[in-house]
Amino acid sequence: MNAPHAAGWSRRAFLGGLTLGGTAGLLGLHAGPVTAEPPPETTRLRLARNPGTCIAPYYLAKEFLPAEGFTDVQDVRMASGALSPKAVVAGDIDIALNFSGPLITRVDAGDPLVILAGIHVGCFQLFGGERVSAIRDLKGKTVAVTDLGSPEHVFLASMAAHVGVDPRQNMRWVTHPFEESTRLLAEGTIDAVLAFPPQAQELRARQVGQVVVNSLVDRPWSQYFCCMAYAQREFVRTHPVAIKRALRAILKAAAVCSLEPERAARFLVDEGYTKTYEYALETMKDVGYNRWREYDAEDTIRFYALRLQEAGMIKATPQKIIAQGTDWRFLHELKRELKG
Repeated sequence: MNAPHAAGWSRRAFLGGLTLGGTAGLLGLHAGPVTAEPPPETTRLRLARNPGTCIAPYYLAKEFLPAEGFTDVQDVRMASGALSPKAVVAGDIDIALNFSGPLITRVDAGDPLVILAGIHVGCFQLFGGERVSAIRDLKGKTVAVTDLGSPEHVFLASMAAHVGVDPRQNMRWVTHPFEESTRLLAEGTIDAVLAFPPQAQELRARQVGQVVVNSLVDRPWSQYFCCMAYAQREFVRTHPVAIKRALRAILKAAAVCSLEPERAARFLVDEGYTKTYEYALETMKDVGYNRWREYDAEDTIRFYALRLQEAGMIKATPQKIIAQGTDWRFLHELKRELKG
């Protein structure tokens, strides 16, 4: 059931509702450091627009960006299936969110990307057919992903390597749109798929497959960031104030997702990022949007880089990935400033 339009929130009402709800102080809306900082080097900020729910803080951030000095916030619509890293490298997107594993593979490949912060913990779920009840059962099985190199491919390869299954030799990969993979899993033609919101909710609603791993609660996956903020290296170098201000808006939006899940879910539906309010609300309540202060973003890079080395998907050491592809200075400053 979709959220009725009358229950939705305009952008002005959204922020007004936050203030009425007593959330403004917690989000640091009146924090001194914002006004004490110099203005951003650019007043334009380009964001990627893709359907989805788990990266909700990225979408809700646009409600806080005007207060950060951005007067021209642009949504850049991505082609179906397009990965934001390509657009970030090309200079078409200024800051984006993506899954940690694919970002590591792009840094290893030489893309000039800089990972800035972990935004939330846990969102992917592994669904298996009758022959898959544990990750080790993937050995010799057929697994569907949308594309090789996609987030689900990288995460599944990491999971397999972690339990000693070689994803290159011991698994058969096939590529299908998710809707087709759902049908094939129900038929028993394939053995497993990795799903992100709202796909995971759709599989459960249709009673297709069984949940083998839930990264929201199952260790070690629940102990590391799923989605992380990143930007092009040259943009970070030439626009440090803009990067910090944009990242602050995203982190404030993450607090909204955690503290005001109903409003965040309605925003996503009203703005067309997803269709089903109930699925969006479940995601807002379940995903760890409130852990960006607690978890160590560098630990996430180290963990997944080791897994991807084991899977044969990267050559660089974790230390090299961290040295070449991360910059935590903005995150450290914001942790001190945004004390919830």
